[in-house]
Amino acid sequence: MAKFTTLTSRMMPMAVDNIDTDQIIPARFLKTISKEGLDKQLFNDWRYDAEGKPKPDFILNAPEWQGVAILLAGDNFGCGSSREHAPWALTQWGFRAIVSTSFADIFKSNALKNGLVPVVVSREVHAKLFALVEKDPQAQVTIDLASQTVALPDGTKVEFPVDGFSKHCLLEGVDELGYILKQMPAIEAYEAKKDVELNTLQPA
Repeated sequence: MAKFTTLTSRMMPMAVDNIDTDQIIPARFLKTISKEGLDKQLFNDWRYDAEGKPKPDFILNAPEWQGVAILLAGDNFGCGSSREHAPWALTQWGFRAIVSTSFADIFKSNALKNGLVPVVVSREVHAKLFALVEKDPQAQVTIDLASQTVALPDGTKVEFPVDGFSKHCLLEGVDELGYILKQMPAIEAYEAKKDVELNTLQPA
């Protein structure tokens, strides 16, 4: 997993509330256990017509929005069924952070485990960001994970919450397994010490 320290990017506006995981990545694409190619199915049913051709009016298909790493989404993003393919598809497309007023708990957990930062802001800040993008689509914000802030073009900095363990893993660029593997020297030292203590306690 790539480290997440700071991210400066434009924001892709998607002002739709209650976007569920089946809209993010429809269930028929969940057969794969590989992340590769899932970017092609991201928002599939919104993105393509009945013949599988890209809809020119859908924002992911617009040339001017390619390469944007922050999705500015509506309220309650990622609701619905649990599927890790949702953050997989989003990160494969190139998103590294999503800004919303709230996220479904399971989606939020899956996102954090896959290098995708869910940034929760107040409704006032949320509205301000949409207004900013509408006024200037080229406007950029900077997300600083260490300080847990979003810096706006006018110099305003807004704090957002993230749990300590997820923050550590994102900053180090490790998932849960990677974190455990990094603790192996300490685990092995503890086990060796316990073995010595047990052998000492055994009667001769």
